[in-house]
Amino acid sequence: MDAYAKLLILVVMLGLAIGSVLTGVNGDGLCRMTKDGLTACQPAVAASNPSPPSTACCSALSKADLQCFCVFKNSRLLSLYGIDFNQAMQLPAKCNLGDSFHC
Repeated sequence: MDAYAKLLILVVMLGLAIGSVLTGVNGDGLCRMTKDGLTACQPAVAASNPSPPSTACCSALSKADLQCFCVFKNSRLLSLYGIDFNQAMQLPAKCNLGDSFHC
């Protein structure tokens, strides 16, 4: 198999792996947060001028798989959406769900 075919297979497998992480085990959304939950939290994790998390955000976050978000710690994907990873990791404490989460 030539190098291009191997690279293509690797990219497809990586895409499938990332897709399974993004949709979670049961397909509930990103790390068990629905699209509505993610949208509710977006202003609270903005890279510039984040606002306090809303009740809807905290409710969605209480059901989230926080460990799953660690996959995105060094990813540029979050910054493309204006999300500050460090702000996101502070949300559990801001929502009174326990201490800030660390990966």
